[in-house]
Amino acid sequence: MDEFLIISIGAVLGANARYLVNGWVINRMGNSFPHGTFLINFTGSLLLGFFLSAAAEHPVINPRWYLFIGIGFLGAFTTFSTYVYESFILLYQGQWGLGLLNIFNSTALGIIAIGLGFFLGKQI
Repeated sequence: MDEFLIISIGAVLGANARYLVNGWVINRMGNSFPHGTFLINFTGSLLLGFFLSAAAEHPVINPRWYLFIGIGFLGAFTTFSTYVYESFILLYQGQWGLGLLNIFNSTALGIIAIGLGFFLGKQI
């Protein structure tokens, strides 16, 4: 039962962080392209790569941090389902260039961010 509470607290914080970051980005860049989701997916991937590699390098890190950060916070913060939905809507509306740009960039930069975070995490 303790694990569910740890994950839940992380998820509440991650979902609220996603909401705040997305709103901040929309206020600055508008909503013609899902910049907020794009930024959230990139930073979430970077943080997950960093955290998981750092935890692997330092096994003394309490496994509850994995539940809180890896599953709870970052699981709720990153927005894969939103990214797929926004990409679909762009394609559905005939905005093929923007839709494909979002799909390609989010995937490619997500992989790059995971790798970057992973290697940074190994350095600590």
